[in-house]
Amino acid sequence: MTARVSPFAAILTDIKWGHSVFALPFALIGMVIGTRGELPSARLFGLIVAAMILARSAAMAFNRLSDHRFDATNPRTEGRALPAGRVSRRGMTVFLIACSAGFMAVAASLSPTCLLLSPAVLVVLFGYSLTKRVTAWAHLCVGFALALSPLGAYLAARGHLGDDLGPLLWIGLAVLTWVAGFDVIYACQDVAHDRGEGLHSLPSRLGVHRALSVARGLHVVMVGALVAACLTGGWGAPSWVATGLVAALLVFEHTLVAGGDLSRVNAAFFTLNGIVSLVFSGLVISDLLAW
Repeated sequence: MTARVSPFAAILTDIKWGHSVFALPFALIGMVIGTRGELPSARLFGLIVAAMILARSAAMAFNRLSDHRFDATNPRTEGRALPAGRVSRRGMTVFLIACSAGFMAVAASLSPTCLLLSPAVLVVLFGYSLTKRVTAWAHLCVGFALALSPLGAYLAARGHLGDDLGPLLWIGLAVLTWVAGFDVIYACQDVAHDRGEGLHSLPSRLGVHRALSVARGLHVVMVGALVAACLTGGWGAPSWVATGLVAALLVFEHTLVAGGDLSRVNAAFFTLNGIVSLVFSGLVISDLLAW
């Protein structure tokens, strides 16, 4: 007999909340820049982590609701909670509202500025789910949504914009192009479905091989942005080592899908990108705290 899974557990599994690891470490870099290289208080750290998880959870819930019809017609996604009937649209909507309200409540506890900006952040996070209906460059919109995390954490820690934004903006560009690049790789799995449903993506417009070339170009820009962050921030050896390791991991990621072989795309998408985020952020944060 198969154990019954609660709707809440099904939602958490479906939105893959553990994948917050992609953007959260970069947000923590923004936090430490915001504290000027000082250890944050436990309260600040906890609130930033909570805001990140709640914002991403709200965005993923909106994505599942907005893409319900498309998920049901895609063999890769038809087993998701909504099309498979493990969660109702009402249940997912309640979860979406709760996470959105929780995010705004956390923003309010951080600062009036964070509260004021929180609705705009949610608009961006929800909006990227709809861009695939209108543009093949939707991948950049996904990247932009995640690129807000370092700046948001900086504002949460500092309370205002300072004169040390240079490296932070380069980190934001790195996140944007990194996420957009691996989203292009992931979208290569859905070329036939997207074309059939009239959805837009670079793989469906350009074909898999040319789209993978674009993904490589985006990741070259990412490495360049990380180099620029190290230079403008005057960061030390750990940050340069981190940048070199990220470059090596990205090269390896692209070897996994070389020639359009998508059999190892999950390893390229989930495992390696999680490692990229953790390795780079861990070394840079240790560097910043040592200032």
